Amino acid sequence: MIVCVGLTTIDHTQRINAFPEPNKKIVAKGSTIDVGGPAANAARTARELGSQVVLVTALGKSALSKLVREFLAGIEIVDVAPASFQPPISTVMVTDSGDRCVVSTNNTALGDVRVPDAEVLSGANVVLHDGHLLPVSVPLSQVPEPAHLLDGGSWKPGLEKLLPQLDVAVISADFKTPGSTPQNALDELSEYKIHSLARSDGPGKVEIRELSWDEELTPSYETNWLPVERVRAVDTNGAGDVLHGALAHYLAEGKKFQDALEAATKMATACVQHHGVMGWTNGR
Repeated sequence: MIVCVGLTTIDHTQRINAFPEPNKKIVAKGSTIDVGGPAANAARTARELGSQVVLVTALGKSALSKLVREFLAGIEIVDVAPASFQPPISTVMVTDSGDRCVVSTNNTALGDVRVPDAEVLSGANVVLHDGHLLPVSVPLSQVPEPAHLLDGGSWKPGLEKLLPQLDVAVISADFKTPGSTPQNALDELSEYKIHSLARSDGPGKVEIRELSWDEELTPSYETNWLPVERVRAVDTNGAGDVLHGALAHYLAEGKKFQDALEAATKMATACVQHHGVMGWTNGR
């Protein structure tokens, strides 16, 4: 069982030849409406792979919220938003080379949230946090039984309150702590003594660091590198979400971190070869 805590959006995706210049109009090659957001996409991925999934997110009671619930059929939803809230709409543009551009308000209009009881984590093996619902993630991270995993796409204000409670953190190549650089991110996260760390780099190798102790119980990190298969990408949007959802699933199955990450990386590689975040599920 996996619990995903964080952002759900409605994604309006336009497939285009190239990003438009200022004050120019272009005709899209295709257009889709789908659910998005790191937590929601991770939840869909984990469910596709066979996990029981609970999604703790902000939906509200609007007509758009009803649409989202239809897309998320089969996933248990715990809504922490007031009734007046509606899911944010993300505008996504994807080029023929697979590059994407995303514009979204995320959860900036959310305001107060309802923090669910710790019972929501009952039976969970892994809890995935994407950082977009820190007022919910931080108190839930105090429950020690499940493993707590961070999807570190970017730094969110207040994330420092969650970091000490994490067991696993996998960050993007763009992730950086305030006032620092992406190249120093793993060094700075290691100060929180998170057991397993990794930094993805698109089609580049994944850097892995795992905490170990010597005979005198002095902690240190061992570094390894995970190669990534080179493929022709047609849509990179959401690949990181798929990676984290798959990683949560494989960790919940009991795989060791590096084995789980290798399997999850293969799922992300499959994702970028299809249009749409869940395009890789066709034919499964």
